[in-house]
Amino acid sequence: MSRTVHQRARNQRNLRQPFVEGVLFLVVMCVLVTVGEGSVRANPKEELIPILGTTMGVSPVGEVVYLSVTFEERTDHGGLAVQFRRGPGRFSHMVQTAVQQGIYRAASALGVSPDSWTVILSFPYPGVTLYGQSCSAMIALSVVALAKGENIPPDRVLTGTVTPDGHIGTVGAVPLKVAAAYEAHLRRVLVPEEQDEADSDFETPFLMQVSPVATVIQAYQALTDVQSIREPELVHQY
Repeated sequence: MSRTVHQRARNQRNLRQPFVEGVLFLVVMCVLVTVGEGSVRANPKEELIPILGTTMGVSPVGEVVYLSVTFEERTDHGGLAVQFRRGPGRFSHMVQTAVQQGIYRAASALGVSPDSWTVILSFPYPGVTLYGQSCSAMIALSVVALAKGENIPPDRVLTGTVTPDGHIGTVGAVPLKVAAAYEAHLRRVLVPEEQDEADSDFETPFLMQVSPVATVIQAYQALTDVQSIREPELVHQY
């Protein structure tokens, strides 16, 4: 009798053990699946984009430099994430603020949400720090183009800022930047419609198109050749 009772108890334990192990296995699998889904991202997109600027000093000259922009779209909607690599070159605090604001404002003006975007920026010039705000519009519109799957030809560039109401803000030294763009074989330069009072008049170089633009939508259309953009009913202020 005692042997029968012990045998039955062992059989019951053997039946329960796989069930318990199965529950633990399922719980672990559920946790892994949940965490995995939260971190899944689409294939990242990367572009090298031109930026117009000037050297600093008594006699500045125009320059064209290039930035690496990596775009990823996350499965969550936790907000825009912009990462500025600390090397090889660096971004000043002013540039970082202008770029983040510019992306928010450009996305709003073009009717898209940046809440699931991760943007990674790298300045591939060792020991050099990028200053000023005039690069923010080009970076912002390039990010939106990557998000929308639309192309900006490599010979087009924009200088300017993005204002809270969706316009392209005035920047200085446009004649120097246009001259630098011509030397770098860029064929179309977009400039703010409102000219800086300190800038002198300049002649458009041969075979180059200089296009004044007033709004983010006009600038995006000129950069991408995409014309079917509907004006949003409300532009959020950032």
